Amino acid sequence: MRSRFSAFAVGDGAYLQRTWHPSTRPPLAGLDAALRWTSLEILETTGGTPFHTEGTVRFRAHYIERGTAGHLDEHSRFVRHAGEWTYVGAL
Repeated sequence: MRSRFSAFAVGDGAYLQRTWHPSTRPPLAGLDAALRWTSLEILETTGGTPFHTEGTVRFRAHYIERGTAGHLDEHSRFVRHAGEWTYVGAL
């Protein structure tokens, strides 16, 4: 989750595509140039250890858009695909 937030923050769409599960991956990761991602709070996690094949992350991502601060709250599902953690989508 932290690496995906960092990819959004620096505009690394290729990384976002690689870490998105193929069953839910959009054709292109939509990066909004008007958003500047500033910080991430991990609120809750389940699973996600080397012994798990799936897990969830509840987070709050903070941003600034056209001078106004805001945040995105999401509870996300991740699964291992080809040995790597991939983002499936919001719960």
